[in-house]
Amino acid sequence: MTINQAQEAVDEWIKTHGVRYFNELTNMAILTEEVGEVARIISRKYGEQSFKENDHKDLGQELADVLFVLICLANQTGVDLQKQLELNMAKKAERDHDRHHNNNKL
Repeated sequence: MTINQAQEAVDEWIKTHGVRYFNELTNMAILTEEVGEVARIISRKYGEQSFKENDHKDLGQELADVLFVLICLANQTGVDLQKQLELNMAKKAERDHDRHHNNNKL
């Protein structure tokens, strides 16, 4: 699935299963909540915190939740994520290639 196809699929899901998109501020709050759930898993799986009993969530599912809400925000604000990611990757390739190769910390 391309990013454009994902945007179309999310839009179709909203039209079929939802009433409408939540407004942008609500979706931003939901995105923040979902990113927090990813952070919770990462801090317990890779960091120093431990899981509570019955607190094991699936990282892949939580990342997919983040992606879904991010796509919702892109759709409702008219952002072509595929185009923007392609532009962003080109910018990073030009800007950061030498910087990362010359970084002694890496």
